[in-house]
Amino acid sequence: MQKLDHYIPIVGENEISELKLIAQKLAGKKIVNVNSTSTGGGVAEILNRMIPLLKDMGVDASWEVIKGGEKFFDVTKKFHNALHGKKESIAPEDYECYSETVEQNYENISLESDILFIHDPQPAALVKERKKHDNRWVWRCHIDLSERDEQLWNFLKPLVERYDAAVFSAPAFAQELLTPQVLIAPSIDPLSDKNKELPQDTINEVVSRFKINPERPIVTQVSRFDYLKDPVGVIQAYKMVKPYVDCQLVLAGGSAADDPEGAKVLADVQEEAGNDPDIFILNLPPTSHIEINALQRASTIILQKSLKEGFGLTVAEGLWKGKPVIAGAVGGIPLQITHKYSGILTHSVEGTAYWLKQLLQSPDYAKKLGENGKEHVRNNFLLTRHLRDYLLLFLSLYHPDKSLIYL
Repeated sequence: MQKLDHYIPIVGENEISELKLIAQKLAGKKIVNVNSTSTGGGVAEILNRMIPLLKDMGVDASWEVIKGGEKFFDVTKKFHNALHGKKESIAPEDYECYSETVEQNYENISLESDILFIHDPQPAALVKERKKHDNRWVWRCHIDLSERDEQLWNFLKPLVERYDAAVFSAPAFAQELLTPQVLIAPSIDPLSDKNKELPQDTINEVVSRFKINPERPIVTQVSRFDYLKDPVGVIQAYKMVKPYVDCQLVLAGGSAADDPEGAKVLADVQEEAGNDPDIFILNLPPTSHIEINALQRASTIILQKSLKEGFGLTVAEGLWKGKPVIAGAVGGIPLQITHKYSGILTHSVEGTAYWLKQLLQSPDYAKKLGENGKEHVRNNFLLTRHLRDYLLLFLSLYHPDKSLIYL
């Protein structure tokens, strides 16, 4: 069973003791998290690891998922893309579908808790019910809003301003709001199946199972099949490098339950890959954490060529394995990578190909990037820091007019 004390060897006893002290101040408070899927995507992964640790500290925390039909998730996928800056046609009936579906969840979600912690746009409209409840509400946005669609934001903003606080992942995502804003970066769990140390035998077995050659360089991108992750661009960059370095490409991912575009993106990726025997397209189930971990640890270089990104936890996951990571300079990724020190930031297919070739041909430099990146994640993006930030946020909701709270 997941216990907070298990993290002492990684972050130290002082940090764990501090977390327990803060948690004591929330005794008797019930906290309910709400999002739109229990599997797939970074939000579900974080909550799967965070809820048991909160309970281990004595915090009454739980997690609920809103329900919706195919039309609802088509609409919220449009919302997701539009908030990232992609042009989408959102009709009046889309807004109606969204509002009606969320209203249908009023009776299914435990709105009586002391703190409602609502994640992303899908369940945001639940806040319309808050007048019926004497509690605190927080909206957590995991999306990069720096280029958001204005019309859609004008629809969502009045909802967000009904919350007691809005949480964003990076300073660039913050908005002009009447609601107080808090900046909290996401995190990875170093003890999860996706990030824990693995025996070499396990790594070898996974690589062998997928028929990847461990004696030749392996370039890997792990992400769901989503246009904003640019898997087609990854293949194009690989093709530019292949004549110079005999490498293999692994695209490992799947789809989230609330993402209806995944199958089409996967088909486009397979078409771009063609019959190249050195491109491995792995459509994995969401429980393939050991496989993902092993593939990252077997890799020579890890890519995350996102076009838009809320934060990009796969970057932190790659860095945690001590691997050199090349990633798109978008969203929260520049918080994780200092260019040419703890990784490489790129802006195009050509730039990605250039740095891929450079690192494949400069293994000592690549190794140093990986070492620096791992230490940066240890200091900034582990789950224990994330827990502390959330606990302090929850406490602050009961002292809204104070700039300093004495514990």
